[in-house]
Amino acid sequence: MLRKYQQILLILATTLLFTACSVKQPAPIAIKSNDIDVLASTANDNAIDSTKDSKDFFEKYFKPWNSTKVSFPKVEAMWGQSYKLKKVYLENHLLATPEWFDKQIENSNFDAYNTLTKKAIILKNTNIRVLPTNSPMFYDPTKPGEGFPFDYNQNSAIKINTPIIVSHLSKDKAWAYMESSNVGGWVEIGTIAFVDEKFIQEFKTSNYFVSVKEKFPIYDPIFREYVKVATIFPKKNNKYIIAKRDDNQNALISYIDLNVDEVEPMPLAFNTQNRIKIAKQLLDEPYGWGGLLNNRDCSSFTQDYFATFGKYLHRNSKAQLSNGKYLDMSKLSNDEKKEFIRKNGVPFSTLVYLKGHIMLYIGIKEKEPLVLHDMWSVRLKDSNGVNYRHIVGKTSITTLEPGIGMKDYNEDSNILNRILGIVVL
Repeated sequence: MLRKYQQILLILATTLLFTACSVKQPAPIAIKSNDIDVLASTANDNAIDSTKDSKDFFEKYFKPWNSTKVSFPKVEAMWGQSYKLKKVYLENHLLATPEWFDKQIENSNFDAYNTLTKKAIILKNTNIRVLPTNSPMFYDPTKPGEGFPFDYNQNSAIKINTPIIVSHLSKDKAWAYMESSNVGGWVEIGTIAFVDEKFIQEFKTSNYFVSVKEKFPIYDPIFREYVKVATIFPKKNNKYIIAKRDDNQNALISYIDLNVDEVEPMPLAFNTQNRIKIAKQLLDEPYGWGGLLNNRDCSSFTQDYFATFGKYLHRNSKAQLSNGKYLDMSKLSNDEKKEFIRKNGVPFSTLVYLKGHIMLYIGIKEKEPLVLHDMWSVRLKDSNGVNYRHIVGKTSITTLEPGIGMKDYNEDSNILNRILGIVVL
C-alpha cells in the first residue's frame, strides 16, 4: 500500500514539474512563409510614397558623380587603423602582429588622401574593406559571435553599376579608397572603372530598372555577375546598361538583355503584390556580415528591401534611425514594448531597433508582433551560466522573442529585452 502511495506521489510531482516548465517555456507560435502574404495585404499602400522618395534616392545614388572629392575628413577615413590597438586574429587564427598592421597602414597611403579624386563605377559585386587587404580580422575565433562570419575587416559590400568617387590608391596600387552614396572604404582596383562626363551622360538615362529577383546571372557576353535584389540598371531602347573597362581602366558603356521577371521599372509601387515579391526573394538568404560572401546582414536587408521602392536608407542599423520618425521604447517593460509596437508600428514600413541589430516589423499574428530580419543567432545560457548560441544564419520571420520555448532560453539577452525603439518610415 505504501509503495502504491509513493507511486501516486511521484506521478503528481512529475505532472507538476512539467506543468511548471510549460509555464516558463511557452510553445512558440507557428510561423510560416505564407504569413508574409496575409500580413502584407493588411499594410498601408500609402505608407511609402515611391514616386516622391525615389527622387531623393537617385540624388543620393548619383552624389559621388556630383562631388569633387570624398566627403568625410581624412581622420574618419583612417578609423580602421585603430584595430592595431586591439587583439585581433587573422585567417590562420593567429594574432595579428604590430608589424602586420604597420604593413597595412603603410600601404593605405593616406598621405595621398583626396589627391586622385576620380569618378568611377563598380564593375561587379565586391567587398568594401576596412584595410586594403582580403585578410579577415576576428576578435577571438573560439568564442561565440567572435569568429566566422564576423570579419571586422569587412566594412560593407557594393553592387555592380554603383557610382563612386575615388580618393586615392594604395601604395601597391592594388586597392582604391572610395565613397559611394552611403559607405566608404577599400575596394580592389580590378572591380572598378573610371568614368568621364560622356559616360555619365549616357549612363544617366532617367529610365531606371531595379532587380526584383535574387542572384540571377548576367552575361556580357560571358558570365559577369550574380545580380542581387535592388541592383539598378539604366535602360536605353530595349537594352540595359552595365559598364565594362578598357585596357586603361576607363569605363565603357555595354548593353545586355534581361528577362521581364528579373527587373522592373524603378521605383516599384508600394503595394501588396510588390511587398510580398521582394520579401520572399530575400527570405531565407544566408546571413552575411557586412555583405560577406555576396549575402546580407540586418541593415543591408532593410536597405535593399526599401531601395526597390525608391526609399533611401543609410547603410548601418544605428544610422537608419534618422531615416524616419524614431520613437523611444528604452524605458518600457517587455509587455509594454509589445503593446507599443502593436499600437504605433506600421506593418512593412517600420523598423525595430536594438543596439547592433535592426528588423522590419510586418504585423501581428496571434497577438504577437512579427518581424522579418537577417539574423545570425539566438543567445542561450545553460544551467552553469555558460553563454552559447543557436545559429539561425538567415533572413527569417520571428516574433520579438526568437528562441522562446527552447532549452536554455535566456530572456535577459533575448531581442525583446534589448529593443530600444522603432523607426516609422
